[in-house]
Amino acid sequence: MRKIGNIFWLGTKELRSFLHDFVLLGFVVYAFSLAIMAQANSYSQEVHNASIGAVDEDHSELSRRIIRAFLPPYFHQPRRIAERDIVPLMNLGKYTFTIDIPPNFERDVLGGRNPAIQLNVDATMMVQGGLGADYAQQIIMTEIQDFLSHTEGTAPPPVNLDVRILFNPNLTSAWFTSVMGIINSVSMLAIILAGAAIVREREHGTMDHLLVMPLTPFEIAMSKVWANGLVITVAVGLSLYLVVRTLLGVPIAGSIPLFMVGVAIYLFFACAVGIFIGTIARSMPQLGLLYLLIYLPTIMLSGSNTPLESMPPWLATVMQASPSTHFVSFAQSILYRGAGIGVVWPQFALVAGIGGLFFVLAILRFRSTAAQTT
Repeated sequence: MRKIGNIFWLGTKELRSFLHDFVLLGFVVYAFSLAIMAQANSYSQEVHNASIGAVDEDHSELSRRIIRAFLPPYFHQPRRIAERDIVPLMNLGKYTFTIDIPPNFERDVLGGRNPAIQLNVDATMMVQGGLGADYAQQIIMTEIQDFLSHTEGTAPPPVNLDVRILFNPNLTSAWFTSVMGIINSVSMLAIILAGAAIVREREHGTMDHLLVMPLTPFEIAMSKVWANGLVITVAVGLSLYLVVRTLLGVPIAGSIPLFMVGVAIYLFFACAVGIFIGTIARSMPQLGLLYLLIYLPTIMLSGSNTPLESMPPWLATVMQASPSTHFVSFAQSILYRGAGIGVVWPQFALVAGIGGLFFVLAILRFRSTAAQTT
């Protein structure tokens, strides 16, 4: 009971220190609010309100149908322009796309002569340009097929592909980037807060006070884990309810309390990493550099940005030893697919096992550092 009491009161001291550190406090608030909203709204991977100009040199029923088929929310209503204005207007950035329907286009289509429509794309708009070109091709081909089926009685294709998209029917990237932003922020802030707590004790001279008190390194480290873990857990819960679900309107398919349990388990690993590098760094700038060396490869290869299936097999196998990979896996299963504990418990067990092992290593490192200090 004395050890539990020491851990509790040291943790409350850590919470008071955090609340008085306005830089870290503001960083936590920003990371789980404005940063999530900015990431969800600015990093779009679908065509939305793309500007398009149309040159109709045919003036036929088919050409008018093609131009009218470009509709919001994917495209703005096409603006009629002259052929000579295509290059100047695109150079000025007025249009992302322009289509040029040549003369006698409808007659050539009915005659089976395979005429061509020119589609100009502003490739400086990389995402919109790449995806919008495919959208435009599908729209044009659909209109031509519908036109021919009504005029010539063209038989329907022998196979009708019925695509059903699960969990994100409209392929809205904000549904993915907002949740993945929270997951990445958990790892980032857990490492920073736990490591900053160790460095702050050393810079303020209070680490020597703690070491001469009847406290063990385990009690000191554990107090920092539960205090900083509590801060991040509360921030994650508020961000999911207020920012992701309410402000961004992203539906959460699964149980948020179950996900919070997984976050609490993962925080033992992330905070242990912070404590480990906190014992190595002698200042906050050194802590920041060490943090980048660990955080960036861990997050980039965890599956939150790039699926593991697209990585080399040996690299995907190596990343199975990282709790971040399993954290992303069960987070996606719970929040996107509505998975229950019966599905995600293997990932919970792996995160707890690997995280516990690394926590022991962090405690041993902290104990050796404390022995050198005394």
